[in-house]
Amino acid sequence: MSESRSADMKRTTKETDIRLSLTLDGAGKAEIDTGIGFLDHMLESFARHGLFDLKVSVKGDLAVDCHHTVEDTGIVLGNAIKTTLGDKIGIKRFGDCILPMDDALVLCAVDLSGRPYLSFDVPFTSERVGYLDTETVKEFFYAVSYSAGMNIHLKRLSGENHHHVIEAAFKAFAKALSAAVQKDPRITGVLTTKGSL
Repeated sequence: MSESRSADMKRTTKETDIRLSLTLDGAGKAEIDTGIGFLDHMLESFARHGLFDLKVSVKGDLAVDCHHTVEDTGIVLGNAIKTTLGDKIGIKRFGDCILPMDDALVLCAVDLSGRPYLSFDVPFTSERVGYLDTETVKEFFYAVSYSAGMNIHLKRLSGENHHHVIEAAFKAFAKALSAAVQKDPRITGVLTTKGSL
C-alpha cells in the first residue's frame, strides 16, 4: 500500500509506563513484553493472526496485581488502532470471525463506527490463566473498544479450557479487525449514510 497506516504511542501514569507501535498492513511480526507471560502470548497471537506488526513494552505495577497493566495496554492499543485508521476513507468498517481452537469456539464481530460498545459474553469459572486474571480479559477489550471508538462483540459458543477460550477470543478479534480495516476500491469516502464516522 502507498500509505503507511502506523502509529507510535506512549502512555505514562503512576501505575504503568507503556510504549506501543502498530502497523495495520504488516506481516504479523510481534515484539511483546508486558511482564505477564500469558498476555504477551495473546498479543503475539493477535499480531500474527491479524497480520499486524506490533511492538509493546510495558512496565506496570504488577506487585499490586495485573489489572492496571492489562487495562492500560488495552487503552493504548485502542488509541493506536484509532490513530492508524485516520479518516477511515475506503475501509470495509465491519468484520467478523467464528474461530475454533480445540474445544473452544468464539465469535467476534466488530464495527469501526466511531461509537464505543462492548458486548462480552465469555464466562469464566477459573480465576487465572498463568499470571493473567481472567476477569481482566473483559477489561482489556472494554479499554480497546472505548479508546478506538469501535463496537466489539465477543461470545463464547463452546469451550471449557480457559487458555483455549481466551486465545480463541484474541485470535477471533484479530481476524475480525483485520477484515474491517481492509480497503475496498468500490467504497468512495466512508462506508456510512451519515457522511462521516
